[in-house]
Amino acid sequence: MPSKRRTLVTLAALAALAIPFAAPAQDFPSKAIRIIVPLAAGGTGDTLARTVAEGLSKELGQPVVVENKPGAGGLVGTEIAAAAPADGYTLLAVSPSHVINPMIHANKKTYDPVNGFEPVTVMANTHQMIVAHPSVPAKNLKELIDYAKKNPGKLNYGSAGMGSATHLNMELFKSMAGIDIVHVPYKGSTQARQDVLAGQVQLALDGLLPMQPLLKDGRLIAMGLTSSKRAQSNPEIPTIGEVVPGYASDTWYGLLAPAGTPKDVIAKLHAAAAKALTSAAVKDRFHKLGAETVGNTPEEFRKLIEAEQKTWAKVVKDSGVKAD
Repeated sequence: MPSKRRTLVTLAALAALAIPFAAPAQDFPSKAIRIIVPLAAGGTGDTLARTVAEGLSKELGQPVVVENKPGAGGLVGTEIAAAAPADGYTLLAVSPSHVINPMIHANKKTYDPVNGFEPVTVMANTHQMIVAHPSVPAKNLKELIDYAKKNPGKLNYGSAGMGSATHLNMELFKSMAGIDIVHVPYKGSTQARQDVLAGQVQLALDGLLPMQPLLKDGRLIAMGLTSSKRAQSNPEIPTIGEVVPGYASDTWYGLLAPAGTPKDVIAKLHAAAAKALTSAAVKDRFHKLGAETVGNTPEEFRKLIEAEQKTWAKVVKDSGVKAD
């Protein structure tokens, strides 16, 4: 009997010790959650994050607030999130630049895009596209490639800046198509868009959403989408991959948590986000933004980030791009 009592006492003590460790995840969330957007307010990624924040708040029963922390192409906000407590109360909204930034800042010790975070889910896929000023002697992507091959270095294109997704998507296209088009970097997509409209640059790579009204009135010509499939909102626009086999660069937006966030907390966040992404309100808002909801698993998101690392490492190396 004494031995049995000792066993029971030991088990009770172990159970008591386990309670404090289990309680935080069971009680999560018990306060407001913040989503850091490492870009300025008003862009597509910011709008998507705010839409999902509303859905998460409804599902989790706590406020979910968005904090914009722009700077260094997303580096500033991402490093703030990486250093935050791994308790599920800080999330980070990311896009492919999350993978690209450490590569172009190779001379600086910064975050690890894979091991520095725990994936939650991809919120949405959006579309980037190559557009041309009507003065360009090409009305489709095949004609553009043929013209560029016959006139190397004669065409130029505007991007949102050195190392931006718009820059590297175009460099990937140039490499795979075997053409030479001169890069003109801007401090954001808006300036590049204005100059291609004015004919100061002949081509630009930008998001589908801001380009739609300019395509409808004929001020710009759609050449091709960077994504792996045509956009539901604009099925008439072909993908680059239809002309350049193997080309595909999806523009995704996802949610991460700092490394070490408990798995059951990640599971709770994922379940809430996935449910929010199926709501009619979120789907309708995303559709208006030219985005398509995803809601994949943390494991699938991690594989995507790892695959993106391999893709962009080659593009960054071949293009020679480095941060100023």
